[in-house]
Amino acid sequence: MVPCALFLTDDDVDLERLVNEMNSSMESVYSTPADTALILNNGHAPPHHHHHLMHVPFVRHGPAVRRHAPPSVPARERLRHSQPMHIQAVRCLREEQHLRPASLPAIPNPFPELCSPTGSPRGAVPPSQELLPIVKVWSEDGAGKVVEIPADMTARDVCQLLVYKSHCVDDNAWTLVEHHPILGLERCLEDHELVVQVQASMSSDSKFLFRKNYAKYEFFRNPLNFFPEQMVAWCQESDGTIPQSQLLQNFLNSSSCPEIQGYLFVKEPGRKSWKKLYMFLRRSGLYFSTKGTSKEPRHLQLLSDLDDSNIFTTITGRKLHNAPTDYQFSIKPSKARGDCKELKMLCAEDEQSRTCWMTAFRLLKYGLVLYKSYSVPQQRKTNLSQFSTPVRSVSENSLVAMDFSGRTGRVIDNPVEAQSAAVEEGQTWRKRSQRMNVLGSPSPLHPSSLSTVIHRTQVWFHGRIMREEAHKMIIQQGQVDGLFLLRDSQSNPKAFVLTLCHHQKIKHFQILPCEEDGQVFFSLDDGATKFTDLIHLVEFYQLNRGVLPCKLKHPCTAVAL
Repeated sequence: MVPCALFLTDDDVDLERLVNEMNSSMESVYSTPADTALILNNGHAPPHHHHHLMHVPFVRHGPAVRRHAPPSVPARERLRHSQPMHIQAVRCLREEQHLRPASLPAIPNPFPELCSPTGSPRGAVPPSQELLPIVKVWSEDGAGKVVEIPADMTARDVCQLLVYKSHCVDDNAWTLVEHHPILGLERCLEDHELVVQVQASMSSDSKFLFRKNYAKYEFFRNPLNFFPEQMVAWCQESDGTIPQSQLLQNFLNSSSCPEIQGYLFVKEPGRKSWKKLYMFLRRSGLYFSTKGTSKEPRHLQLLSDLDDSNIFTTITGRKLHNAPTDYQFSIKPSKARGDCKELKMLCAEDEQSRTCWMTAFRLLKYGLVLYKSYSVPQQRKTNLSQFSTPVRSVSENSLVAMDFSGRTGRVIDNPVEAQSAAVEEGQTWRKRSQRMNVLGSPSPLHPSSLSTVIHRTQVWFHGRIMREEAHKMIIQQGQVDGLFLLRDSQSNPKAFVLTLCHHQKIKHFQILPCEEDGQVFFSLDDGATKFTDLIHLVEFYQLNRGVLPCKLKHPCTAVAL
């Protein structure tokens, strides 16, 4: 009302008369104070709690306006003055429902999931929507990747997830490694193990590594290489008619009683001295004989059980524990985190014996579960083509050879024809690299320089690493026949070295360059077989053994997450 009076003078307008006329115009809305209270209370009588009410009169301007009307004023005059209105200091949803006029429809809550049953916003996430556990996995180059996984996710599922995220080739050789740097232990998780449960039993300094392990199920393919005849015995009476071909069946069958026996060095608790004992590994646990090689129950003492323990490879140096050999391994209780008191440190006489003890430990503990983890990926390969010629990388095994010489392309089914087509295509590619480019200038990569750098993009080439580092990588990824890598030679800057594993022994072969008609070639056999680059050399020895003890089968790979 005041803004309107700013445009007029005091002589033209009677403020008291103007206010009275405005109050009289509200008679049609609020006839009486009782009617006003009924409307505000949804048709019900107002409660008599005046201490919850605030009296807010209309603001009057001018000396002629009075704040309250006397009781003797008629009803029309009483309407000229303001009436007390109910204003709640604190509102609740229940009280708002009572204050809502009956003529107005109730508006439903468009976001009921954001409110709790009492109507207030939720302060906590329901159990079904809780955050997933977080697992951090590290690669060989020190890079880490954080992934959220459900509680029922297995190690195999996590590996497939990392393969997908890192754009690797899933050849069923990837594993999660449980690494304990302080204890100097590590082991490959079984594919069926739950990662969240394993992480709960690890200490704060422990971590997961993402690495390949070609020997994870190699004992299913070549069991005789893993179980020497002199180390395998049977608890049940036998006349020697059990053939070695049934070795795995006896391990997987819970009714049979296979046994591994032999000498092991055991570290004495709290001391650096080792004691050589004759050990027996059975389904019930690992025992040692207190009297020579005696098997009598009164001479056997339990060293560790299998159900509540895991077997680890000891990665610390031989000198740290004063070990008698380099072939150490340990048995660690599953519940023990960083405590070395319950750790059983053992040492074998050679690599074959250590592999036998550790493989038998896994088989006797898990049995058929291991075979199921091995057989499921193998069943997926049954639908693949029988064409098994090695190519530049495993990722290209899903490709097929095509011939586009005719009007329409055709699939080359004959492996010999496909191999010749691949060789011809490679020669054509190298001829094109020697031609002039479209601008008429020489190719930026000369053929001789191209042959010296093209191999550096391959997964099996690791550059300038030492011999000890090559040994470590081969051991970590499983000492299976045909596991190999190439590296720069430390003694000859122009030469390379092929590191190859055969019969669980690591051997090194020098690749020397030789020049003929102005072109550089590479050879493993003093020039008898020459190759234009290292890729040709690797592809040849993947098909032919040549001077090597076995073919090149598994590239030693280091992936960056």
